Amino acid sequence: MRCPFCGGSETQVKDSRPSEDSAAIRRRRVCGDCAGRFTTFERVQLRELTVEKRSGRKVAFDRDKLASSVTVALRKRPVESARIERIVSGIVRQLEGQGEPEVTSDDIGNLVMEALRGLDDVAYVRFASVYRDFKDAKDFNKFLGDLKAENEK
Repeated sequence: MRCPFCGGSETQVKDSRPSEDSAAIRRRRVCGDCAGRFTTFERVQLRELTVEKRSGRKVAFDRDKLASSVTVALRKRPVESARIERIVSGIVRQLEGQGEPEVTSDDIGNLVMEALRGLDDVAYVRFASVYRDFKDAKDFNKFLGDLKAENEK
């Protein structure tokens, strides 16, 4: 593992422990060259995933981008960061468990919508407004009306 401070390749693991409900290992490291300390996370990756965008373009799946999207939707909401990490890990496991090396951005968006729906209505609407590309207030009104109708069932 290269040191993020000096680029040295001689780093040592000082401490390892399970993290994220034992879905990852947190390692504290120290650089032998500059004595800088940093943390790495190691998690199981079942397969490399490729995401097909709506435009048809294909890109490598980026877990950090998914985490960022969920975090933005939940900004200033009463949800702990550990819960966000569990949501992201769950979505990644679902995608990897499908057995397909390629997923669509719609598949990912639907999984995020499903996770947010059960967690926080405000985050659900925030994410939906971007994911479904709301153009004006009518789009919000229709979406909220549909949400209210579903909640009354």
